[in-house]
Amino acid sequence: MASLLWGGDAGAAESEGLNGHFSNVIHPRKNLQGIKSTTVTNVDGSVNNTEEDGEEDGVELAANSLLNKLIRQSLVESSHRVEVLQKDPSSPLYSVKTFEELRLKEELLKGIYAMGFNRPSKIQEMALPMMLAHPPQNLIAQSQSGTGKTAAFVLAMLSRVNALELFPQCLCLAPTYELALQTGRVVERMGKFCVDVQVMYAIRGNRIPRGTHVTKQIIIGTPGTVLDWCFKQKLIDLTKIRVFVLDEADVMIDTQGFSDQSIRIQRALPSECQMLLFSATFEDSVWQFAERIIPDPNIIKLRKEELTLHNIRQYYVLCRNRKDKYQALCNIYGGITIGQAIIFCQTRQNAKWLTVELMQDGHQVSLLSGELTVDQRASVIQRFRDGKEKVLVTTNVCARGIDVKQVTIVVNFDLPVNPAEEPDYETYLHRIGRTGRFGRKGLAFNMIEVDKLPLLMKIQDHFNSSIKQLNPEDMDEIENIEY
Repeated sequence: MASLLWGGDAGAAESEGLNGHFSNVIHPRKNLQGIKSTTVTNVDGSVNNTEEDGEEDGVELAANSLLNKLIRQSLVESSHRVEVLQKDPSSPLYSVKTFEELRLKEELLKGIYAMGFNRPSKIQEMALPMMLAHPPQNLIAQSQSGTGKTAAFVLAMLSRVNALELFPQCLCLAPTYELALQTGRVVERMGKFCVDVQVMYAIRGNRIPRGTHVTKQIIIGTPGTVLDWCFKQKLIDLTKIRVFVLDEADVMIDTQGFSDQSIRIQRALPSECQMLLFSATFEDSVWQFAERIIPDPNIIKLRKEELTLHNIRQYYVLCRNRKDKYQALCNIYGGITIGQAIIFCQTRQNAKWLTVELMQDGHQVSLLSGELTVDQRASVIQRFRDGKEKVLVTTNVCARGIDVKQVTIVVNFDLPVNPAEEPDYETYLHRIGRTGRFGRKGLAFNMIEVDKLPLLMKIQDHFNSSIKQLNPEDMDEIENIEY
């Protein structure tokens, strides 16, 4: 596939730099048939955090969303129950079990099967008939990465594009340029047999000369740049947009200014434009935003999965310092059979120190922290999933959303606390809740200093659960732990 470059040789050179930085993980593919992409130029590919080692790793919603996309390359069947709320409850509710039932164009069907999709996922079964209906219907949907959500709205965009009309017809907003590029990859792969349909990226660094006539039918970009292209540079005529997609809405409203920019774009769209909004979570703020931006929608919700501590045995070990903690950890590790373990540290400095100590003692260990790029984090998690390392030492970047079914033990090397030095109950739940999911039993160990014992007692009271003290010197007690 020939790439179209803006910015001349300098732009091409910087584009190659971006390719190298992401190791082709999240940059649009080249040399595909059919759909063509306009190569991004002058983009700073760095996604490193600038926090100091001693500081805590925050959980960045955008980075976590991209990470989930990278580590869930194949479909994951959701364990959540799908609930559908139709704008017209009297109309029949359709679902499909095969892609053939959707009566798609032949080139789209070929693209779907070439991507490895054999049948619709649980979410796609319900969403696709709504998204492909005539006349078009609006949709608000809750869906995690790995459930086929991106493929579903890409299919909706491709099914409504007229390849003979050379102007933007579909517009997709994403909160970061990395997430925009990920969506673009799906468009290119699914549309590889759609000759003359092209995608263009409205993201920072992709500068287009004034007066350029944009002929690409699908535009994927971030709200700020799209707003600039629409209202300042007049590159996109919003009155001609047929499908508007707002992806990662929960991340979008977490980014300052993106909500207002998205609403301004949406208000310029024609009334007949199909509007689709997706979000992994639906807190009250997300619902308020969704209802404000998507008129008369059908709604697909997932019943919330309840993390529970009832089937997790929790213990604590009193320690004087981190060397005491490490010795206790070694005794526990030597006394019970462990499938795989995740050890949570509050700071990068502790995580690095612990990883070095474990490796020097001959353990297979990997380290996951916020200073890694997103694709590096994905590689670390995949190696852990494949069993190449038995122990994952991590900061809060792995506290939620990343599941490894072989994990039987979670260790809090440091208790999760908030900036006020009070217990962070939600993080505690997400940390140790992952070892007892889907009815499995698990073990959780808390390594705490004596002065932190009141915090642990608050956690015990908050969850109305039992956290027993463990003597790390009593190997008989450790070996008799059941799970």
